[in-house]
Amino acid sequence: MSRRRHTPEWMQERVEEYLSGKASIKAIAREHEIGVATLKGWIRKYREQGISAFLEREGNAKYSKEFKMQCVTAVLRGEGSVDDIVAKYNISAREVLRRWIKRYNANMELKDYDPKREVYMAESRRKTTLEERKEIAEYCISHGRDYKNTAALYDVSYSQVCVFDSQWSSIHLAVHRLWTAAQFTAETAIRRTGNAG
Repeated sequence: MSRRRHTPEWMQERVEEYLSGKASIKAIAREHEIGVATLKGWIRKYREQGISAFLEREGNAKYSKEFKMQCVTAVLRGEGSVDDIVAKYNISAREVLRRWIKRYNANMELKDYDPKREVYMAESRRKTTLEERKEIAEYCISHGRDYKNTAALYDVSYSQVCVFDSQWSSIHLAVHRLWTAAQFTAETAIRRTGNAG
């Protein structure tokens, strides 16, 4: 969750200054030391959602893949700019929607996003055996390195899953290098034996 510098009421006051015609966007931004683009985003969101657009959420927002597709297709159909759709659907930031569009245009699947804050923030939840670590790492790797859901499934922390994955990947790489070196040594020995005869 991001640290907010301004209260919802303060943000509303800045927007109302502009909407009432008291000052221009640039003048308000300069006077209050906020970015012009930031203020424009607040104005768009306020017009769509009212003050509720400025209320801080508990943790990160949840976005279903259906919701993401709805927002992406709205932009692609020309129903509004990225900024307009961000305001209309109260998406946390324009970069979020841009990332969805980029994934969509790259033919990558848009997935549900359901943040499990406790998974990210948790300390090591429990001690694990070497065999459990191997199982967790293999599961994580076979499921596209989905650390968050792996952590939730195995009741371990996100950081534990990252470490297990890293360790297991390092072991596999070391074994692969040893195997390659052994093959090279064997092939070299066979060539030398063949040349000697």
